[in-house]
Amino acid sequence: MLKVAVPNKGSLSEEATQMLREAGYRQRRDVRELTLVDPDNDVEFFYLRPRDIAVYVGEGTLDVGITGRDLLLDSAACAEEVMGLGFGGSRLRFAAPPGDVQGVADLRGRRVATSYAEVVGDYLRRREVDATVVRLDGAVESAVRLGVADAIADVVSTGTTLRSAGLVVVGETILVSEAVLTTRRGADEPAGFAVFQRRLQGVLVARTYVMMDYDIRTEQLEDAVALTPGIESPTVSPLHREGWLAVRAMVPRDSAQRVMDELWTLGARGTLMSDILACRL
Repeated sequence: MLKVAVPNKGSLSEEATQMLREAGYRQRRDVRELTLVDPDNDVEFFYLRPRDIAVYVGEGTLDVGITGRDLLLDSAACAEEVMGLGFGGSRLRFAAPPGDVQGVADLRGRRVATSYAEVVGDYLRRREVDATVVRLDGAVESAVRLGVADAIADVVSTGTTLRSAGLVVVGETILVSEAVLTTRRGADEPAGFAVFQRRLQGVLVARTYVMMDYDIRTEQLEDAVALTPGIESPTVSPLHREGWLAVRAMVPRDSAQRVMDELWTLGARGTLMSDILACRL
């Protein structure tokens, strides 16, 4: 039975659970449940603290884990990223009081507070910046105000929280993170993993594309197919109405509305767009 670690709380947990449901796996209904067996799919799920998942996977206690790339790298565990999962995106950045630090080089000799000591320490070493990394657990925005650090390194989205703490973002992005699928580094592929990974890949494709159906005159088919080439090739079927064809193709979700506009201009009619629940390519 494949043993899979899933985040037990926060947005990472919610999105991971939703993806697993879309992939056809049973998921817990009560957040107090710490384990769940899905006998139909021969998988057992363990709901763990996100920061601990890479450690369990790296030790071989569990076969597969879903966690953040930042947490995986910061754990220094014997685990590796297999694939990105397209959610939980974040950026790790430096921040300091205005005027104190203009770039990473200005951190020399200073104290940097962070919850990602391994990632930040490695980043500074690779750039030969000798700074003291102060490990804190949880929010670090108050570290400068409380006098334990001169700057911080933290996950930044809009920057609103930093500004309220009197800090501004400095330097380049330390790490671009997202939720990732991870396994033990150097270990044999566990039984059932190929199917598990393929299902998640199917969810990613289904989320990225929509199915588009439309009717087009025969003489406009080649131009229409150029707009909707699909993954391999669109499906084209004759209509009862002479001189018309029905076309079905997968279209990237983010460009679907534009494609519909262009198909209309080309003469397509009866255009329908629908979600894809699952996909195997």
